Amino acid sequence: MTTVTDIIDDLEWRGLIAHSTDLDELRKALASGPVTVYCGFDPTAPSLHLGNLVQILTLRRLQLAGHRPIGLVGGATGLIGDPKPTAERTLNDPAVVAGWVDRIRVQIEPFLDFSGPSAARMANNLDWTSSLSAIEFLRDVGKYFRVNKMITKDAVARRLNSDAGISYTEFSYQVLQGMDYLQLYRRFGCTLQTGGSDQWGNITAGVDLIHRVEGVSVHALSTTLITRADGTKFGKTETGTVWLDRELTSPYALYQFFLNSDDRDVAKLLKVFSFRERAEIEELERQTAERPAARAAQRALAEELTTLVHGADECAKVVAASRALFGQGALEELDEPTLAAALAEVPRAEVAAEGGALPPVVDLLAETGLTPSKSAARRAVKEGGAYLNNTKIADADAVPGPGDLLHGRYLVLRRGKRSIGGVEVRP
Repeated sequence: MTTVTDIIDDLEWRGLIAHSTDLDELRKALASGPVTVYCGFDPTAPSLHLGNLVQILTLRRLQLAGHRPIGLVGGATGLIGDPKPTAERTLNDPAVVAGWVDRIRVQIEPFLDFSGPSAARMANNLDWTSSLSAIEFLRDVGKYFRVNKMITKDAVARRLNSDAGISYTEFSYQVLQGMDYLQLYRRFGCTLQTGGSDQWGNITAGVDLIHRVEGVSVHALSTTLITRADGTKFGKTETGTVWLDRELTSPYALYQFFLNSDDRDVAKLLKVFSFRERAEIEELERQTAERPAARAAQRALAEELTTLVHGADECAKVVAASRALFGQGALEELDEPTLAAALAEVPRAEVAAEGGALPPVVDLLAETGLTPSKSAARRAVKEGGAYLNNTKIADADAVPGPGDLLHGRYLVLRRGKRSIGGVEVRP
């Protein structure tokens, strides 16, 4: 991985820059010496997601270019929640939020280097808000904010014009985020804040506050929100958000999410999420245009991201599972968690072993939806297109035995080359 020195050019090429307070001045600041930069992450859920990963990787890119990143976990702002455009957030119990702070800190830390001249640091905004009285907050911070400007922020303006309205609690969120920037400026000399473009109003609140209180100009940069070619929000699936926590989104599911990227999206996703050199990405883009069926770019992206988030060993397991499900490896060699995660992503059925006996294979093909009926399952067997644990089924009346169960409970069915189904056998 090559250290990037002209980081603004790199971010622009990757399509990551949405807004900047002054891009030319920021470029000069970044070129003249190490800049301390922060991005905040609120614990409004037990895990970060792919949208947050864009911000973490942006911090990492800046660190690789010689700058000092701060990962701020919002132990205070997470108790309130950034205003949504539509309705008030549910306030979570402080003990729950504290637990989420710890989980999110652990997710961010592996992406940053905490040693050397560009050493990263972690921070929690509860450290400077927990002892702050309401009177101090209003006198020392609130007096620098103008309500007529606060109500022009996008999320606030939408809520003010809706039936839901907005509480004073959520209205004050931008004051708290602005105070974060001021505190990090004072404590660590932080002069750049990054975040998603939907955070631009909150980000510039901090820029304005530092200018009013300290009389200095600092920088802000927001990244582009990632959308798919069809206009839908990136990082969502039919079953919901793609999380970084393996218990919420398995490494196999993360791998498959990127492997299934649309050809129209994959070059953009490589630029946003990959640390490959520009020439490598452009070569993968060329391969996608010339041989889309090979899915070389998707495989490169899926492997790199699974390795980044879950490690090389976990990536090797999911690649092996992906190959084995389609008859290119030994299913028996997959560990149980990896196999279970893989089967969770395909049509599946749960069956009971009545008196120790399993249903016939044709019944299982129909139950998993791999065939529309048992008669269609029989035809698939007769035509040589049905497989049990990657072994072709020769007899339409075949019944799986206990020895066929993987880890004592799973069966893998396949129809043709690409249609996979899973069966979990209950005792």
